[in-house]
Amino acid sequence: MKISFPGGVAVQADYKGFSILSDQPEANGGTDQAPSPFDLFLAALGNCAGFFALRFCQQRQLDTNGLQLTLEGDWDAATHRLAKVNITIHLPEGFPEKYRAAIIKATDQCAVKRAILDPPEFSVKTLT
Repeated sequence: MKISFPGGVAVQADYKGFSILSDQPEANGGTDQAPSPFDLFLAALGNCAGFFALRFCQQRQLDTNGLQLTLEGDWDAATHRLAKVNITIHLPEGFPEKYRAAIIKATDQCAVKRAILDPPEFSVKTLT
């Protein structure tokens, strides 16, 4: 993954042929032309959990019309940090009762979430 700086405080990640742009809100010196890095982090959590919910339904040939997830963060006012992530799975009309606990278990398999729960070691170095 290559990280570059296209201007202002925007940051771009190029990876596997994709370009992912982030920016900051105007209050932080940005132009608000793209999500902030933290917003992208939350979106990665939601997209990952959503994939597992979707695949759960697809593998059981369950209707996915109306399936969606919402993600909300609870913030700790004292530390100004994310304290809790709340994911709600909005099930399609007529979703079988017998699969309710199972779709939650499937959604919990999100690799992004697992990386947070068992964090990797980080290494930062410089090169000239």
